[in-house]
Amino acid sequence: MAKSQWRNETSIIPLRPNPRDRVGHNVTVNGDRYRALITNFFIPELNNHDVQELWFQQDGATCHTARATIDLLKDTFGDRLISRFGPVSWHPRSCDLTPLDYFLWGYVKSLVYADKPQTLDHLEDNIRRVIADIRPQMLEKVIENWTSRLDYIRASCGSPMPEIIFKM
Repeated sequence: MAKSQWRNETSIIPLRPNPRDRVGHNVTVNGDRYRALITNFFIPELNNHDVQELWFQQDGATCHTARATIDLLKDTFGDRLISRFGPVSWHPRSCDLTPLDYFLWGYVKSLVYADKPQTLDHLEDNIRRVIADIRPQMLEKVIENWTSRLDYIRASCGSPMPEIIFKM
């Protein structure tokens, strides 16, 4: 799963291709593949939503921050892009402030692997189910936690955060 997302007030949707379109083997995600993912899977999905209300956040992986990738995302999201080299900059290695890192991946992983999936299809079904079961109330708590984290970082002049227990 790519560590990118689109988010509105009630949704966090990981960006990933349709499983029917698998290449059949592992590949390295480079700028061209990432842009193809955005162009072929993500942007068509956005046609079902009011893009003017959506923000896009991604980490600082090289394929995410290539000039052509940033240009593509700016064309789609304008100033609602949170990314290294984007209109709203996101500091690299800022896992304390990245909901994907401090909440989503650990939460999803703990549930996805609970029944020890033995096939890729089973794993993908689990991922879809777990993501679909994330409710707006849970995301509201994630955002509340995020603002608390921002307050801590601001008050401590950017010091790393101590171990924090994420409470739901």
